[in-house]
Amino acid sequence: MGLSGKLVSKVDIKSEGDVFHEIFRERPHHISDMSPDHIQSCDLHDGQWGTVGSTVYFNYTHDGKERVAKEIIEAIDEENKSVTYKVIEGDLMELYKTFKLTAHVDTTGEDNVVTWTFEYEKMSDDIPDPHTLMDFCLAMTKNIDSHHQSNNA
Repeated sequence: MGLSGKLVSKVDIKSEGDVFHEIFRERPHHISDMSPDHIQSCDLHDGQWGTVGSTVYFNYTHDGKERVAKEIIEAIDEENKSVTYKVIEGDLMELYKTFKLTAHVDTTGEDNVVTWTFEYEKMSDDIPDPHTLMDFCLAMTKNIDSHHQSNNA
């Protein structure tokens, strides 16, 4: 296996897709209220919420350890409801030369689906592919969905 990789996973949601897109685009600082076991805080470091080029700082718990990530909002696609974050500092940068996360919400038909895509380059062949981080994102997405379902009940 090469050092570059890509992981893609999907999860069905019951909430409106527009709500998810809005959260990932301009309200990631609210995720800690919806999935506190995963995200403890998200702070704006530079720029404005929901703006390409802005920098956000996440405190999160992954694999039982407290971790941090400083990320730039690299792209926002309103038409396709996707947001891409590029990790520039933090724990992931100890394992990966590059790491991008894209959250895409598909709202075609009656089903709403969140697709997470990771694009990365590992520091060495010894570094595992980020499957547990994908599990983290899928679980966080389900928590956000449950939060919105209980608030809209």
